[in-house]
Formats: sequence, structure tokens, C-alpha cells
Amino acid sequence: MASGGARNRSGPQADPKSGRSDQRKLSFDELPSEGREGEPPTEWPLSDPQVYIETVSDSGKPIKNLDIDASEQRKDAELALWAEVWTYPQAVAWEREPWRWNIIAIWVRTFLTASGPEAKAADKTALHRFGDQIGLTPAGLRENGWQIVRDEVASRRQESTEAPSTEPRKRRLRAVGDER
Repeated sequence: MASGGARNRSGPQADPKSGRSDQRKLSFDELPSEGREGEPPTEWPLSDPQVYIETVSDSGKPIKNLDIDASEQRKDAELALWAEVWTYPQAVAWEREPWRWNIIAIWVRTFLTASGPEAKAADKTALHRFGDQIGLTPAGLRENGWQIVRDEVASRRQESTEAPSTEPRKRRLRAVGDER
């Protein structure tokens, strides 16, 4: 077993605003809080899900039967969530890293499993670990060197392009001795 040295999640996470990070020239990639626009860059990369219903045979042994309707519903749910996660801010970084796309798909499948009534503790633990790997948790964002930032210039730009008020301005200052 190795001893000493840095490990994942060992000690405090790097802070991009600290002086030590400046000395080490550590900087985080900024991801837009508005997220990513458009369709996912690839089709669903995993095989179609298969949902089995457990029944009991005449001899009392459990049998698993493929439920085609439940499998189709699960596939639709996976595709909908797949399209949704590609609108997240992290998707801007994922798009540059095609090697992550299968992990993202596995996160989608695990998310639906962990959200279901048959979920086990192991499913929820796996979901958390996949979320860390693809930056869907605060710790995962830092591990990947990402931070989500708001485009404040765009909001100011939006404010300045709004139409000016058509109401006449009210006089705020009065001259000394004004009778009005």
C-alpha cells in the first residue's frame, strides 16, 4: 500500500481565489451558468435498457420476465434525461471531452435506477461517484478544475438595451425661492 503523497479528496479542495493557487498558477475553467444550448453531440451511447419483472413459477422458483412496455418507458426516460443533462453548464466542458460521454450516459442510467423504488444504497453511492467524475457535485466541479460563473456583462447589456421610459421625468430639484 502506498504511503504519503496527495490523494483525491485528501485535504482541503483547491481554492482558485487563494494566494497559494496564484503562486501555483492554478486556474479553473469557467463554465457559463446559462448552460449549453443545442442537442446532445451524440446519440445515446448505451444499449437499450431491459426491465425485468420477477414472478414465481408453478414450482415456486422465481422467474424473471422481460417487460417490454416498462423497457420502452425506461428508454424514453433515459433519452429525456440525456437531452436535459446536455443543457447543464458542465456540458460545455463535456463537449470537449468525448471520452466522458459514456460515463455521462451511465450517470443517467444510474440516476433513474437510484430514483426508483427498488434502489439500493449501492446505487446511490454509485450515482454520487459518477456525479463527482463528471462534475455534477460541488466537489466534482473542483476536482475537474471547473467553476460555474454568471455572465454579468450580459445582464448589464440586457438592461442597457431595454427601451427607455416614455414617461416625462419628474423634476427633483427646485430652485431656492421657487413658489411651486
